[in-house]
Amino acid sequence: MRTLRRWLSLVKFSHSIFALPFALQGAWLASGGLPEGRVLGLVILCAVAARTAAMAFNRLMDRHLDAANPRTQARELPAGILSASSVLVLTLLSSAVFVVGAVLLGPLPAKLCLPVLAVLLGYSLVKRVSWAAHLVLGLALGLAPLGAWIAVRGNLEGDLLPVLLLAGAVLSWVSGFDLIYACQDAGHDRKAGLHSIPARFGEVGALRLSRALHGVTLLCLSTMAWRADLGLIYWVAIGITAALLIYEQSLVRAGDLSRVNLAFFTLNGWVSVGLFIGMVLDMGLLGTGQAPVGGGLG
Repeated sequence: MRTLRRWLSLVKFSHSIFALPFALQGAWLASGGLPEGRVLGLVILCAVAARTAAMAFNRLMDRHLDAANPRTQARELPAGILSASSVLVLTLLSSAVFVVGAVLLGPLPAKLCLPVLAVLLGYSLVKRVSWAAHLVLGLALGLAPLGAWIAVRGNLEGDLLPVLLLAGAVLSWVSGFDLIYACQDAGHDRKAGLHSIPARFGEVGALRLSRALHGVTLLCLSTMAWRADLGLIYWVAIGITAALLIYEQSLVRAGDLSRVNLAFFTLNGWVSVGLFIGMVLDMGLLGTGQAPVGGGLG
């Protein structure tokens, strides 16, 4: 159990709560409700495998940077708890599971899986060359609902705008809260020559941009709900999300990041889970949402 906990800690498995509920929302939108069991299972498998591969690769690429940062020196790789070779094996195995799952989902997911994997793994390298790494992380997680949509439909036919708006909501939401988290390392990033928005524009600028991005999140969610003809329950979920994001932003200020963990993990976990529950209840109880258009698994 101790070994399992170490591996789960390495990839921050509990943080799957950020992307997985949005992937499931994409699946629910595509099917107009509960997707077929086999497809749903493969969507969950692919989402978890892809995130595990991305996190393991990120830890592997950052192990020397983490060793130089007092905040991250205790992580499994810099602390010598796990070996680089074993983490590389985990990355390769998780990537293989993702690819196999995508192939089982159909021809189009099979064609798209490698480009998607390139985005997921490529994020780890962007911070070395561009302060836009936060947006690339947002894109990586924003692909989750779109990928689930394609997995259920098997094609790109029909009205894609709702799921694209959902992907935009995830992109801006993740980028926004990652900016808050990255403020902790602004000073270290400058010294280490790493690129980040807090290091480039300062904590004040980063937190202002974070608030603007979360405003975009709410706009995308509202437009998606209108376009997909979702009902009152989902609108209530959006309202709760707005309250949570406002509270999250109130917890952090330039020079006072003592409550970052509450803002980063707890509140954002409630955002993702709450919106998914809202969609399930809305579609299940009110029968709203789009019916599937064409396609299938093919």
